[in-house]
Amino acid sequence: MSDALPENAQPRRTALDAVHRALGATMTDFAGWDMPLRYGSERDEHHAVRTRAGLFDLSHMGEITVSGPQAGELLDHALVGFLSALKPGRARYTMICDENGGILDDLIVYRLAEDTFMVVANASNAQVVLDALTERQAGFDAAVRDDRDAYALLAVQGPKAHGILASLTDADLEGLKYYAGLPGTVAGVSALIARTGYTGEDGFELFVAPEDAEKLWQALLGAGEGEGLVPCGLSCRDTLRLEAGMPLYGNELTRATTPFDAGQGRVVKFEKTTNEGRFVGREALEAAASRAAAAPPRVLVGLVAEGRRVPRTGFTVVAADGTPIGEVTSGAPSPTLGKPIAMAYVDAAHAAPGTTGVAVDIRGKHEPYTVVALPFYKRER
Repeated sequence: MSDALPENAQPRRTALDAVHRALGATMTDFAGWDMPLRYGSERDEHHAVRTRAGLFDLSHMGEITVSGPQAGELLDHALVGFLSALKPGRARYTMICDENGGILDDLIVYRLAEDTFMVVANASNAQVVLDALTERQAGFDAAVRDDRDAYALLAVQGPKAHGILASLTDADLEGLKYYAGLPGTVAGVSALIARTGYTGEDGFELFVAPEDAEKLWQALLGAGEGEGLVPCGLSCRDTLRLEAGMPLYGNELTRATTPFDAGQGRVVKFEKTTNEGRFVGREALEAAASRAAAAPPRVLVGLVAEGRRVPRTGFTVVAADGTPIGEVTSGAPSPTLGKPIAMAYVDAAHAAPGTTGVAVDIRGKHEPYTVVALPFYKRER
């Protein structure tokens, strides 16, 4: 999916736009937003998150509130997950698919209260998700509300994130599990504090009112100054999530792929007990599950370079005899591994970890790669 803006359209700016520019950030158009790509060295920002902490502005993400007596049942019908079984205060990674099982977006859903959920969509798909939820709302005693303008979203990620945030709040961070959230006050600012992230590190995402974003950003920078925290842009967020084997919509996930094609079949919950187990795309997803169990045509794998040339999205993966066997979905130099890496869909016959003799066609030259299991990086717990 293209993130390009219509001709003459102006990108939106987050509540922290002036802060980013004052810090000398390189800005870029992303999904209709002007966002910081990097502040200095993206490699240094990447290493900061892996070893200390990084601070991100993620206010481009799309928040949608679903509320009412049948909010859970609506989400069970509209999404592939079993959201009515989610306990208040917990979150779940899930997806929304079309009738053919194609992925419209991957999401995180937070259950804020018994009858209130917050769906967080990718910026590029927020309107698509909002429209789909609104359409699928028919027949349910529930309301769908566009809350994209109600929130700014800041994230502090990395091994030092817990200590930095703990110095600014009396919320029970120790008791806050991964994929859970609780309301609290951080540096005098009311926030939903969520233990979620997209970096492969421990960390927190803080949903606040836009008018409070700058105060919280400055407080976090101040609290993290002695811990090595640095502001981070979208560029290092992409290499962090790639190392962690986390899929990106528009790359690993598209409307042409089902969750089972992407190796994410675990998010599809056929055992739902609400709405008699019916949900949008169920029949197509059952067929996709059967295909994946029998003989998947292609499998999402990791590739690690033997050389130094970097593969990019869309590059062809080939066998030793030059026969095309797949396509790169994401590729970049890995600051942690010190060599280029990629995720790619490859023919099942070449998908076993440890497979050698595969290559990526990089501008006409076949660069050797080794197939590895995902993720490339997993933090010590």
